[in-house]
Amino acid sequence: MDFLKPRYTPMNRRRRIYEGKAKVLYEGPEPGTLIQHFKDDATAFNAKKHEVIDGKGVLNNRISEFVFQNLNDIGVPTHFIRRLNMREQLIREVEIIPLEVVVRNVAAGSLAQKLGIEEGTQLPRSIIEFYYKNDALNDPMVSEEHVTAFGWASPQEIDDIMALAIRVNDFLSGLFLGVGIRLVDFKMETGRLWENDTVRIVVADEISPDSCRLWDIKSNDKLDKDRFRRDMGGLVEAYSEVARRLGILPESEVPNGRGPVLVTSKD
Repeated sequence: MDFLKPRYTPMNRRRRIYEGKAKVLYEGPEPGTLIQHFKDDATAFNAKKHEVIDGKGVLNNRISEFVFQNLNDIGVPTHFIRRLNMREQLIREVEIIPLEVVVRNVAAGSLAQKLGIEEGTQLPRSIIEFYYKNDALNDPMVSEEHVTAFGWASPQEIDDIMALAIRVNDFLSGLFLGVGIRLVDFKMETGRLWENDTVRIVVADEISPDSCRLWDIKSNDKLDKDRFRRDMGGLVEAYSEVARRLGILPESEVPNGRGPVLVTSKD
């Protein structure tokens, strides 16, 4: 199977497989592949708050590509194959496990609120939490007992997921620290990748400022989706700053969300 030079089909002629709040999945050019398209939609509180922000999808695509490619390079298995253009990636089709895995290094968001911990407090150690992916139930937090009792994942799969979460946390913490950013927490999704008669757990979905809390080390300025959640403004500027520090975007490049060229032409 040639993943390096897939056929490219314009978006309006592809079969849509699934549409979420921030991305659309289309049928891929080869069996076992999908095309993941990043939208400009910004949502919070399970889409109770929604806005379209030009350029957001472009930035998330580029940042997520950078993270996933580096994870692949260090031997962390992911669904990512390659970026196709400014808004789309070629990915392996996986069976998504219905859990959001949240890794927390610093108290923030719901953890700070529920436990009465001052936001910004360094945690004694990294904490891994599981949330059941169900918008109608507002993605409730669940235990490993819930996960195994309801068959969402086996005990061995939970071990694999937690091992991946620790490795990804270690990598991201070092990556962002090197560019003056504190990784407060992040959300990770995983899936089952079927290869003949074997199956393995891989990192899926995206890793971007949409799914991470990222604070400037010196100023504590928020460089993530909290800028949208908390009506702070400047979301694209914050995401652009993350991309520039990672060396993804030149200083002069400004993301532009408009125009069909972003979804129909190769880079």
